[in-house]
Amino acid sequence: MADPSTYRPAPGSIPTDPGVYRFLDAHGTVLYVGKAKNLRQRLNSYFADPAGLHFRTQTMVRTAAKVEWTVVQNELESLQLEYTWIQQYDPRFNVKYRDDKSYPWLCITWSDEFPRVFVGRGAKRKGYRYFGPFGQAWAIRETVDSLLRVFPMRSCSNGTFRTAQSTGRPCLLAHIGKCAAPCVGRIDEEHHRELVEDFCTFMSGRTQQLTRRLEKQMQIASDNLEFEKAAVLRDSLGALSKATAKNAIVLSDGTDADVIAVAEDPLEVAIQIFHVRAGRVRGERGWIADRADDSSLSDLIEAFLLQLYADATAHQEPGEESPVPKEILVPAQPTSGPVMAELLSSVRGSRVTIRVPQRGDKVTLMDTVARNAAQALAQHKMKRASDLSTRNRALEEIHKALSLPEPPLRIECFDISHTQGQEVVGSMVVFEDGLPRKSEYRRFIIRSFEGSDDVRAMHEVITRRLRRLLDDRESMSAEATDGPALIDPTTGVARKFAYAPALIVVDGGPPQVAAAQRAMDDLGITDIALCGLAKRLEEVWVPDDEYPVILPRTSEGLYLLQRLRDEAHRFAITHHRGRRSKAMLESTLDDVPGLGEVRRKTLLNYFGSLKKLRAATVDEIAAVPGFGPTLAAAVHDAMADTEAPVAVNMTTGEIVEN
Repeated sequence: MADPSTYRPAPGSIPTDPGVYRFLDAHGTVLYVGKAKNLRQRLNSYFADPAGLHFRTQTMVRTAAKVEWTVVQNELESLQLEYTWIQQYDPRFNVKYRDDKSYPWLCITWSDEFPRVFVGRGAKRKGYRYFGPFGQAWAIRETVDSLLRVFPMRSCSNGTFRTAQSTGRPCLLAHIGKCAAPCVGRIDEEHHRELVEDFCTFMSGRTQQLTRRLEKQMQIASDNLEFEKAAVLRDSLGALSKATAKNAIVLSDGTDADVIAVAEDPLEVAIQIFHVRAGRVRGERGWIADRADDSSLSDLIEAFLLQLYADATAHQEPGEESPVPKEILVPAQPTSGPVMAELLSSVRGSRVTIRVPQRGDKVTLMDTVARNAAQALAQHKMKRASDLSTRNRALEEIHKALSLPEPPLRIECFDISHTQGQEVVGSMVVFEDGLPRKSEYRRFIIRSFEGSDDVRAMHEVITRRLRRLLDDRESMSAEATDGPALIDPTTGVARKFAYAPALIVVDGGPPQVAAAQRAMDDLGITDIALCGLAKRLEEVWVPDDEYPVILPRTSEGLYLLQRLRDEAHRFAITHHRGRRSKAMLESTLDDVPGLGEVRRKTLLNYFGSLKKLRAATVDEIAAVPGFGPTLAAAVHDAMADTEAPVAVNMTTGEIVEN
């Protein structure tokens, strides 16, 4: 690690103006972004006695190799620049608030011809509208079930929808009045879109206008003696009231607000938020973060608001309502105070107020959110109490066993997979601080040779990964440092291999380790440690050692290496299966008469995998657009004559079931 005194700016060279500063490592990677009203006063605090700094801050200044700053006119400009740079750089040492659990959301596939509604979790897709997140999946599913009686929009999967289109028979939901059956033409696209818009209007909290409209329609139907239609509208009003009652009114003035509360201790902080729209709680969510330093509550609130609305705005669709509400209720004003409100007002496009509630319903709601935050922190600490110490112990054991200069905070593991010498692929998985960092996972396709030479394949994968590392290092050192170090300024594309691992682990024994070492020697890389984990006896092999390192079976270090190896194995097999299925599907169908390239691709897109196509019946194949009974039977017969291929892990030789 670097000595902070080696890159400390000369006395008096740091301006006293407001601005934003960045700490960078030797390769130009941005480690930390911060802002200050007085740059000289703030930066000098980082170069004081290290014993007085927070441990994480000590690590940051020792990892960094230089510090840069940009002077701005006022505090608003510094906040805007910090907001932008944190989004661009994703600095490692800035506070990262992570979800304390997986929250379900309600999705409307708005970009589809006939949008559908469903409850899901995980990443969001552009072109879709989302509501939530919600605390309980079962609660929002009950709400959707009630609303489908009022707004019978499509809720079936794409496969079910296509099957109904091809057969001309709607599913059960259409028969029980929970779907308008656009699949069989009972409703056209325009009228179905109106149902979807009404559904979205209700979920956005604007229920009164829908209720008044239904009441008016019911009265007109009654006056016209259309009593059956009036009865349907009456039932719809009842279902609407039932769905509305699930979200009790918490703010009687109909406020749109985000209510935020914090629970903290010296090591971690938990943040809980209730999304209140039209006075009702429409969603809730929680985050957990490690304490990066001794920041005050105001500093924590400011950092959280920057991350929350930066992430939400990134997923906002054109024409969609802004994720920033009119009012934000917090336990303490953010450090920037009115400046933060001005920034969020510019993001929303109208005035946003940030305030601390003092009395009435809003204080009561804040207390409820605070209790939820305290419970979330307590539950998280119970789960992580042993896990945190275990991860630290695992990294320390690996550090000592392999005689590394320091614990390996970033470890990369590589594996190779193939099918009898065909479709050879490699995988790279990344663990940071003992946890998977899936956004850094990478896949490799080996096309330079055919056959089951796993040693040669490992050499190629390690060479390609490390050559990219050297290329990124060279380009970063040659470029000006006023841009994001992990973004290529010419293409605007992120550099995928810019971070150097402290340790490379290969799945295998001495041959694989030797191949990886040759790749590192060829490239002149000497600052990265290397080892291999042989599966048979779980031996840890290091280059040029005659005997392996034997870790105890109860060792947490061995357990971490096993997790790395197993994750790399899983990732390689998943990638290999996808490529194998497509290749086998295309080669199997080449000899089917009347099946050209377009129909073959249609079949592949419809079923998605060889396994699903092999299990399909003639009728299911005939349901694919462009396929008749004769062609479907020919495809079915061709698939019945093929045997399922065998996937083999090149390093271990084990057969992986389909």
